[in-house]
Amino acid sequence: MAGRRDLLNAFLGTSIGGMCAAVLYPIVRYLVPPEVPEAQTLRTVAAAEGELKANEAKVFQFGSRAGILIRTADADYRAFSATCTHLNCTVQYRADLRQLWCACHNGFYDLNGKNVSGPPPRPLEEYQVRVANAEVVVSKT
Repeated sequence: MAGRRDLLNAFLGTSIGGMCAAVLYPIVRYLVPPEVPEAQTLRTVAAAEGELKANEAKVFQFGSRAGILIRTADADYRAFSATCTHLNCTVQYRADLRQLWCACHNGFYDLNGKNVSGPPPRPLEEYQVRVANAEVVVSKT
């Protein structure tokens, strides 16, 4: 038969365990955030046909990130993620150099998205571009 002392020890042990769980659970949930799936935007209309002249670019929204649409000097369209692979800054098109440029740390990408100078460690993600019904449609490959 259990005595009062055993009952009190069991009560105090479970109370302390419950208090530790109540304190540690929110801390663990904060340190390990839940996975949030990226919006599955597969395509978007980036511009109207003829909106961009040769050697011009436009930044557009592609899901939760920015994209950049470039019309090259040859009048071809190219699209990339506008997020620099170094520190997630937004890249810009430098028409004078015909390259993509990250102003944060002076990183450069060529018109194929390949990193050519500066600190960016890898190329930009390239998107597929097609013109349909007078719209320039960009989609993930």
